[in-house]
Amino acid sequence: MKLAAIGTAILLFTFPAWAGTLLEDFNNKGNLGGWQERLIVGVAPGSWEIINRELHAVSGGRSTRLLTVGDETWSDYTVEFDVKPLKKRDRGNIAIAARITGDWVVWCVIGDLPQFPDNLSRVLCLAGNFRHPNPIFSFGSKLHPPLILKKWSKLKLEVEGNTLNFFINDKHALGPVKLPSLQTFQQLDAHRKQHFVEGHGGDPKHFDAMELDGFKNFLTGGAGLGLSNQTARFDNFVVTGNSIPNIRGLSVDPKAKLTTLWGNLKRD
Repeated sequence: MKLAAIGTAILLFTFPAWAGTLLEDFNNKGNLGGWQERLIVGVAPGSWEIINRELHAVSGGRSTRLLTVGDETWSDYTVEFDVKPLKKRDRGNIAIAARITGDWVVWCVIGDLPQFPDNLSRVLCLAGNFRHPNPIFSFGSKLHPPLILKKWSKLKLEVEGNTLNFFINDKHALGPVKLPSLQTFQQLDAHRKQHFVEGHGGDPKHFDAMELDGFKNFLTGGAGLGLSNQTARFDNFVVTGNSIPNIRGLSVDPKAKLTTLWGNLKRD
């Protein structure tokens, strides 16, 4: 996939001059400095390592594990990467994440569902707080052909304002969909409380409600990739937007210019 990285670099010059670009092609000899794993509370860490200039990821269990980068100042941008699923254990997904602020995360997935034939998966987007045992609110969902094992695919997520669009192999897979508001989460929380009390009885005060005091409006935040219940390779992680620093590899000075990026690519 390194030739694809060069092609990606060429395409970078077609963006407006004000657009910054972060490109991580995992050529930094095993160094994942600058990346952070994010897990839903109670989920064990996954395995992330650089092998042959690609990110090799292993995740057991059905909960999505994310590897993320960036900060809370990133606003409107596009995040994309190449992914090659290698082995599935059971139901699982490949995820692309954006607008990560603290423990609040937005992510879209293409995942397997047992009630559908092998030639169908589902794409959907989710949001919530990873530090709460019931953090997830899903919005938008469509059936979609699955990613092919041992074949590279491209996932892309565009976030602008409170709207996102999800693409798979350069085809529009889902969107536009609106990011959830505080009112939406409050309604979800009330519904869960009612369901819990009706299903289990007892005092509704014992219901473990979501902590919404720290709610984020999902208008800014970092980006990432992830997976659940499978092994996969990732490459050519690119984030582009006017709030994004020009970086090739996270060991590079965030103020590096695209001319430096191009020079490094020509020497590879």
